[in-house]
Amino acid sequence: MTNISTTIGKVNFDNCLMNAAGILCMSQAELDSLKDSQAATFVTKTATLQARPGNPEPRYYAFGDSSINSMGLPNLGIDFYLDYLKHDARQAQRFLSIAPIQPDDLPQLIEKINQSHYQGMIELNLSCPNIPGKPQTAYDFEQTASLLDQIFSLSEHAIGVKLPPFFDLVHFDQMADLLNRYPLTFVTCINSLGNGLVINELSVAIKPKQGFGGLGGSIVKPTALANVHAFRQRLKDEIHVIGAGGVITGRDVFEHILCGADMVQIGSQLLKEGPEIFPRLQTELIEEMHRYGYQSLADFRNQLKYI
Repeated sequence: MTNISTTIGKVNFDNCLMNAAGILCMSQAELDSLKDSQAATFVTKTATLQARPGNPEPRYYAFGDSSINSMGLPNLGIDFYLDYLKHDARQAQRFLSIAPIQPDDLPQLIEKINQSHYQGMIELNLSCPNIPGKPQTAYDFEQTASLLDQIFSLSEHAIGVKLPPFFDLVHFDQMADLLNRYPLTFVTCINSLGNGLVINELSVAIKPKQGFGGLGGSIVKPTALANVHAFRQRLKDEIHVIGAGGVITGRDVFEHILCGADMVQIGSQLLKEGPEIFPRLQTELIEEMHRYGYQSLADFRNQLKYI
């Protein structure tokens, strides 16, 4: 029987598919829909210290199998997500996404998490491109190191980071060297491709930032695969890689794993199809594996061939 189970850190999952942070995971109803789906688990909406309404609408626009957004981190605040997770019997398998907006937010976020006795994993979002006036944290290596120093001094949770896309090989080297200094459990590659511009008739497609926003969907898959593979080649073996970006079909999931992903997150297409996407992707992934005679993800993970 074909096995699509996987492991992140010390936690086992019966399949390798989940949502990406920000997609169908803000409200209780959305989180419940993921909990009841065939996704292996879920990650929450990126939580900030206080609830945020996000940017003005329209702030999301789909075109073909791709999308542009400038959501601005709308969320219900860390207290809401901790309370939701407190009542989740599978809490240990969940991912809590967090983002400090101000420099002193991270210690307060971790204090709340510690006080709640949350047992799952933490995904530190270093990559939101859509907060006006705020750069993507991960492009500032010094600030990234400072945040990682803080979080590992304050928390004993299994911790990972969500990264923006990188493009220069030297930046892959530098970021991997930085990340390898810490006892990270996982790295998620990638968040949306920042500051794209999509035109609808004669106008920009979204309102915030004069139409500039993060690209998602099929348009970003080559960049996502490059980041997954580049970081898998450079990170310590014990740091797992979670792939995100451009997943429309089971073949796309297969390619993320071939490039080195241990788990795969679904974003734009999940928003388009809803949680029903998970059984379809599982079926299509297994069909791809059968094509090549693979029985488990380990048979082809990080086995990309060069010519």
